[in-house]
Amino acid sequence: MIIDTHVHIGKSLNFVMNEKMVIDSMKANHIDFSIVSNAEAVEVDHNQYLLPKDKQISQINANRKVINFARKHKEKIGVAIWVKPLQEKPNQRLENLIKENRDCIYAMKFHPYHSKISFNSPEVREFVKLAEKYNLPVVTHTAAGFDCSPLRVLEVAKDFPNTKFVMVHLGLNTDYKEAKEVFSHRLPNIFGDTTWVSLKVTKEIIKTYGSHLLVFGTDNPIDGINTLKKEIYQEYFVQAPKELTKEEYERLMFKNAIDIFNIKL
Repeated sequence: MIIDTHVHIGKSLNFVMNEKMVIDSMKANHIDFSIVSNAEAVEVDHNQYLLPKDKQISQINANRKVINFARKHKEKIGVAIWVKPLQEKPNQRLENLIKENRDCIYAMKFHPYHSKISFNSPEVREFVKLAEKYNLPVVTHTAAGFDCSPLRVLEVAKDFPNTKFVMVHLGLNTDYKEAKEVFSHRLPNIFGDTTWVSLKVTKEIIKTYGSHLLVFGTDNPIDGINTLKKEIYQEYFVQAPKELTKEEYERLMFKNAIDIFNIKL
């Protein structure tokens, strides 16, 4: 079994990711279940300029799209609701959307870079309170720079001990020292994913800090239908079963995701 915890739909910026691409890619790569968020909820562009009003899609409308996708493929697709802390609030409409669709919502998604906001900001914390209320794990983009640093996740996770946090990318394209520092604190509610992380780094973290910490994630299909054919992900399909123990591999590829996101398959 394979669960991909980091998948997208949406046409935004230079991204073109649709439902058919997700389903076809899952089938081609033997992915059993994907947690999907809608990238149309981005608030700023790649240079962190606010998108014009006609390019902004509300968090309600963006998340309704991905909820509808999940409803059509409930055995294969779950939802991570992508929120917009720069411009919107965790209002009653959002809470109602979560409440009415909690059966197919598995996480709350933040992208501090594409919201141009620190993960440890009052605005983000208000959303985390809502996630806490509905027992939703929080998944957040992490990368270089203050706002997206794994250390910001550590700061927030300390204040929300009953909420699970997943550091997506473990600090994208960095030396991973900050993610390792976070794991060294041994907080029971902080995890990470493998999106654009080499198998070498993943193995090091598993062997050093524990096999319970990481979940498989990919950003599929961000680079098109063949995203998972890239060498960095083929390592997980071909090499990882040989280089990890059976239990380590199963934890990485599906067992940890089942535990963290409370997935019932």
